[in-house]
Order: sequence, then C-alpha cells, then structure tokens
Amino acid sequence: MKHKIIKKKFVYLISPNRIKNISFYLKLENLFRTKKISFFQLRLKKETKKNQLIIGKKINKICKKYKVKFIVNDDPILANKLNSDGCHLGQKDMKILKAQKILKNKIIGITCHNSLKLVGQAIKDNASYIAIGAFNPSKTKKIKFKANIKLLQKVKKITNIPIVAIGGINHSNYKNLLLNKANFLAISGYIWNNKKYKPVEAIKKLK
Repeated sequence: MKHKIIKKKFVYLISPNRIKNISFYLKLENLFRTKKISFFQLRLKKETKKNQLIIGKKINKICKKYKVKFIVNDDPILANKLNSDGCHLGQKDMKILKAQKILKNKIIGITCHNSLKLVGQAIKDNASYIAIGAFNPSKTKKIKFKANIKLLQKVKKITNIPIVAIGGINHSNYKNLLLNKANFLAISGYIWNNKKYKPVEAIKKLK
C-alpha cells in the first residue's frame, strides 16, 4: 500500500450493521478526533443500495475531514460511485482482478480467513492489505475460521503487505496482536455494542 502508516492510528473501524439515526455521525466525528483510526469500513449488509449511497456520502465527507481512509465492504461498484478510498472483498465477492479494473489504483483489501493459500493468492493478485482472523470469538458475526498468533507470524515472514487482524478484538486482547506486528486491528462490536463503555471511552482504552 502506498499510504503512509502512522503506528498510533492502528484501528480499522467497521460500521455497525445498521445506522439508524443522525447521532451516529456525531459519534463518528468524536471517534475520529481520538486520532486512533486509519480506516473506516462501511458495512451495511441489511440496507438498500439507495440508503447505502446516502449514508456513504455523509460518512465520506467526515472521513475526508479527519483524513481517515473510507472503505466500502463487498461492493466495488458502490465504492466507485461514492468515490471512496477503496473496497474490501470477501472470498465470495467480486474477484480482485475485476475490482481493480473498476477501482484502478484504489485500496482493495482481501479477507484471507486463516489460510496461507488464500494469503499467497492475495499477494499474487497485488492486494493492498490482507485481513486474517478470527483471532477471538466475536458477537458481530459467526466464526467459521479461527486464526492464531503463529499464523500471523508466518504471514509477516512472507509479505510486507499490511495485515489487518480481525475477530473479537477488545481492550484486553489487542496488545498481543500489535506486539506480533499486525498493522491494523479491525474493530466493530467492541466500539458500537459495548455495554460498559461509550464508543469514545472504549477506543481510548486502546493505547
């Protein structure tokens, strides 16, 4: 990836599944002000394309204001319409080579689960970053693939492509991933569905 990586901005924040009211945008600005977030991914599985476009335009403006990379989940065509910084692709989404034709030189990240074979393919396809996990149990989505620190260490040995660690990351387990050279930590439920801490309080515990 050609973008400068600032170590303290290690959070890759994923949106909640639903953005229900206008207070969300204020919360997002307050989170961005902590200067811990490098990426924000729009992941609205249950929204219509029309609503994703409306919400995405608002979020893109906020991301630009705070110099946070705006990534759209699953959908390179929507990413292109929103003029986002890039797109994240799962293994069942559009193939990366087709997405690269749509998005040209923009960021395209790939989910590689816990598979060195998928990592190798993502490297070959010139992915901008590789997402591996899940490192911990997660309430955000069902865990089909479990990853561990040994896998992270192996991936670091074979590539310099940035690695995004995913899966149930919170203030009590995040440090081990950073110490083992994960470049970014994808976080969602810990911020949005935390019963103990408000979003800004939760993110400030990631030091």
